[in-house]
Amino acid sequence: MNVFVLTTGRSGSVTFAEACRHITNYTAGHETRVGLVGDDRLAYPGDHIEVDDRLAWLLGRLEDAYGDAAFYVHLRRDEHATAASRMRRWNKPLMRAYRNGILWDVSPDISRIDLARDLNHTVNRNIELFLRDKSRTMRIDIETARQSFPEFWKRIGAEGDLEAAVEELRLNHHAGTDRRPTPRPAPRRRGWRALIPAWLRRRA
Repeated sequence: MNVFVLTTGRSGSVTFAEACRHITNYTAGHETRVGLVGDDRLAYPGDHIEVDDRLAWLLGRLEDAYGDAAFYVHLRRDEHATAASRMRRWNKPLMRAYRNGILWDVSPDISRIDLARDLNHTVNRNIELFLRDKSRTMRIDIETARQSFPEFWKRIGAEGDLEAAVEELRLNHHAGTDRRPTPRPAPRRRGWRALIPAWLRRRA
């Protein structure tokens, strides 16, 4: 059985994928087939757990390829935290594509945080609609994933090191992209004497 973790992104998806790597009877990966097109894009091996926020934009094709034969997780994070994280990635591809391609000609009066919330709401509603008729689904909030992961483990018949998987969820993988880069210190201003070669200054 295949397992697909659907999410908006900026929701702890890398951390969740790392936890799944402690399962021995499934393979697990994060965005393992991005960049592929056609049938290759969704040609995952059997008994594989795939965590990929881009799948939320490919739900029609996911339905055609797997339908109700897979297990689906809707991974979520606090709405404000997700939007704030997304806003800090204003010039990353997805935010650019959403405001400049999907919505097109967004009013400059709309705040960045509102646009980030709009993107997340759109994706979550797409996922919820897709899962409405699926028989094997589970919602997991990343903030309480350590409590709900054992139930997920049981429902997919996982084997391996559950304790290590739960411990993995304590960590914040991929958090570095949530932080602004540390600015470099301004270069120290140098007086006109610094322009004189050292050997000449020594003679002065």
